[in-house]
Amino acid sequence: QVQLVESGGGLVQAGGSLRLSCAASGSIFNMNRMGWYRQAPGKQRELVAAIASGGNTNHADSVKGRFTMSRDNAKNTVYLQMNSLKPEDTAVYYCHAREWNGFVSWGQGTQVTVSS
Repeated sequence: QVQLVESGGGLVQAGGSLRLSCAASGSIFNMNRMGWYRQAPGKQRELVAAIASGGNTNHADSVKGRFTMSRDNAKNTVYLQMNSLKPEDTAVYYCHAREWNGFVSWGQGTQVTVSS
């Protein structure tokens, strides 16, 4: 299974920006799908954005127009650019990967806190 390491979280004021990174220990070409999820206190983990092997992305309605997921195959890294952040975006953000063989991996999570 691939190891995933997130970085880039932190504290930001409402309206600000952050970029999350998720570095994979193996080639992301082996990934059927990679995604970003988030979990706020007392809430279920939810999908924020995902990217398929062919490069197509989809974003949750709550972040469309503000967040953008991308990838750098040469660096085996995916990113989540988050703009116009809102207090309701506060959560732990997790990177997720699903390999073609069905194996699923999660990162350890990175905290994003947006102050009003």
